[in-house]
Amino acid sequence: MSSLFSKTISLGKDHKISDAEFAQLRGYIYDLCGIFIADNRKYLLENRLANRIKHLNLKGYGEYYHYLQYDPGRKAELGKLFEVITTNETSFFRNPPQLKVFHENILAEVVNDLRKKGTKRLRIWSAGCSTGEEPYTIAIIIHELLKSELGLWDIKITANDLSEKVLESAQVGLYNEYTLRSTPPELVARHFDKQGDLFKIKDNVKKLVSLGQINLSDREQLKRVERSQIVFCRNVIIYFDNEMKRKVIGAFYDNLLPGGHLIIGHSESLHNISRVFKPVHHPGAIIYKKEE
Repeated sequence: MSSLFSKTISLGKDHKISDAEFAQLRGYIYDLCGIFIADNRKYLLENRLANRIKHLNLKGYGEYYHYLQYDPGRKAELGKLFEVITTNETSFFRNPPQLKVFHENILAEVVNDLRKKGTKRLRIWSAGCSTGEEPYTIAIIIHELLKSELGLWDIKITANDLSEKVLESAQVGLYNEYTLRSTPPELVARHFDKQGDLFKIKDNVKKLVSLGQINLSDREQLKRVERSQIVFCRNVIIYFDNEMKRKVIGAFYDNLLPGGHLIIGHSESLHNISRVFKPVHHPGAIIYKKEE
């Protein structure tokens, strides 16, 4: 999940949200999934929900809140709500310097340590995986590192997102040229099948990834994720307030095995959020480590 409210919709004057309705819906969304909508984004919430209100033939934002609380169709509408409050704008091999550090330092180190311990069981968690570009990028990097040795390993990348719609897209695994703009052409040739103007991720990459819906504000859901050596959560926590950030970072800490690594967005920081991780500086990236 990389971009929140990145597009707006032009609507008439009849679609105005009152301060009370905004506070009500903002509180509901926060309680539901931990996403905090600041006062200066009120008009964006207004624009994003207006089409849902029209679609449901409701009279306004107050009725929409009541619908979410009590209507028999509220469960299906929650899925639509998640779709409109999160806009998933991502790409393969996003932030190459950070991924270079992951490939050459973090992943290589974890793989070598596992070899020394006589085990070949690798678990990685991609939290906020959007339409699959991040977990499939991780899977491609694993293929490139292990090559013919891959078949000897037990590897699982758990990929989760709040929106079921983006997970359905990830399951299909079909992408356009634009989302591959940062991907080296030789990797596109090796790991994708061309289908017209689109590119389909190959099955040997796809099988490393296990997709599933998750709400990062649900502690019980987070506890059920298999413990990992590496957690990716890039460009997600920027949409949380500090309290929610601390809860999520704490859950990642609990999930990680001793010596595990947390990778967040290059513009994100744990400064003033958590001190449980040790920041390790690499050229082009800071990686957070859970000490042994």
